[in-house]
Amino acid sequence: MHEGKLRMDETFHFHGGNSPILISMPHVGTALPNELKSRLTTNAQNLPDVDWHLPLLYSIVEKYDISVLHAEFARNVIDLNRPPENTSLYPGQDVTGLCPIDTFSKELIYLKNMQPNEQEVQERIKQYWQPYHKKIKAELERIHSIHGIAILWDAHSIASHVPRFFDGKLPDLNFGTANISSCNISLQEAIEKTMIQSDNAVNYSYVFNGRFKGGYITRHYGAPEKNIHAIQLEMSQSIYMEEKPPYKYDEALALKLKPLLSDLIETCLKWANKNK
Repeated sequence: MHEGKLRMDETFHFHGGNSPILISMPHVGTALPNELKSRLTTNAQNLPDVDWHLPLLYSIVEKYDISVLHAEFARNVIDLNRPPENTSLYPGQDVTGLCPIDTFSKELIYLKNMQPNEQEVQERIKQYWQPYHKKIKAELERIHSIHGIAILWDAHSIASHVPRFFDGKLPDLNFGTANISSCNISLQEAIEKTMIQSDNAVNYSYVFNGRFKGGYITRHYGAPEKNIHAIQLEMSQSIYMEEKPPYKYDEALALKLKPLLSDLIETCLKWANKNK
């Protein structure tokens, strides 16, 4: 087990907006501290489990003046969508941890005897996890103070086939509202209505609260009784990119998907304006 302090650096990117929505992207980071990189396997250094290209895909939100927060460092450093106590979000199911030691395909992340010990895990929580969550909390409070309502949209993507977590092919769009506990049911219904009625959604499969019901961020910050609503969208990467290295962004696929993302964001904005 390795003991050592990681290099502190800017841990996230943030753009503030004036709308009722904050978009969080906790798994898009690709940076690795130099001290950590030398301890990782070659496969882990290729970052197979990154939520690739989401900032580019969600660039459509610029016209809505929405706040956007996304991680700088890879989930190999720390998973920002896990509880700091490292308790399981899906009891009884196979999951990766706060500071994962294997990939989604169960390949080792660390070289022999190079895994972090508990002291290092606590240091990573302080250096990387806490700043990101402090920013989420502060921004939701700011948005709520202005609008009387706040919506947190937690954006994710994953390979369409991950046998470790689910059988077969994942639906294209996987919405999670912690079984409708992280947002008002009428917001979930508005999103589902958009998926049913929008011409831009015709070619995409979807599910609510399926395999992905929402991670720590959705469950922790969603407080509909305070008019703070959280939704996770886990998208299949096959609908906008190549799923094998070098994980190339597919412009043609993305151009088809972006109008639907716009429809979904507009649905949230309209709902927020009606429910202030």
